[in-house]
Amino acid sequence: MSTTHTITLASTREQFECREGETVLKAMSRLGRKGIPEGCYSGGCGVCEIRITAGQCRRGKMSREHITVEAEQAGAALACRVFPESDLTIEVTGKLHRNIHRGAPTFAELLLARSSSR
Repeated sequence: MSTTHTITLASTREQFECREGETVLKAMSRLGRKGIPEGCYSGGCGVCEIRITAGQCRRGKMSREHITVEAEQAGAALACRVFPESDLTIEVTGKLHRNIHRGAPTFAELLLARSSSR
C-alpha cells in the first residue's frame, strides 16, 4: 500500500491527496481546474510556483531564473519539482494562482461539506 500525503491550499483550505513519489503539480491536476499546466514538468517554465508554508518535502532541480536560492529558502518552489514527505500546506503563487482558484469551493462550502460528513 502506498503512502499518501494531504496537501492543503492555504487560501481556500481545500485539500487533495498526493501519492508517494508524485509531484504536487501532478496531484493538483486531479482537482479538475481549467488551466493547470500539463507540459513542462521539469522546473524550467516557472508557471507552477508555490510557497510551502508547512511540512517537509524533497525538491527536484528548478530553474534559478524562476526560483532563486533566497526565494527557495523562504519556501518558494515549483510544484512540478516538489515531492511531499509529509502533509503540506501551500500557497499557490505566480501565474498558477488564478487558475487553481477558478472554480474552487468557498470556505463556507468547505465547512458545510465537512460538517455534513460527520
